[in-house]
Amino acid sequence: FFARKVMFVKYAVGYVVLPGGFGTLDELFEALTLIQTDKLESFPVVLIGREYWGGLLDWLRETVLEQGMIAAEDLDIFMVTDDPQEAADYIAKTYRRGLREKERASTERARKRGQFKHLFQRGKS
Repeated sequence: FFARKVMFVKYAVGYVVLPGGFGTLDELFEALTLIQTDKLESFPVVLIGREYWGGLLDWLRETVLEQGMIAAEDLDIFMVTDDPQEAADYIAKTYRRGLREKERASTERARKRGQFKHLFQRGKS
């Protein structure tokens, strides 16, 4: 399962999680943990099936959050829906926002490199 999870994480631009068993939960929580701890660039995670995931969400809010094991914003790492179109729209919107943020960060890095360019030129002071 380790190699499978590595491939999921390495190539994923989003996760759509359908009702499943322990393997599904393992993969879901692995992705959420990597996003939460900034070990992985954030990507959209969508759980399909409000009724199915409802008990887990209640437990996360009423137990895990209440006991301070996660922060409230950690519950925003994913969304839950019954509507496939809503899931697709969320993934597309999140992906576009991520591309814009990457572009801004790249531009900022280039700007900063330009500010200090003189420090890296030989024979110039």
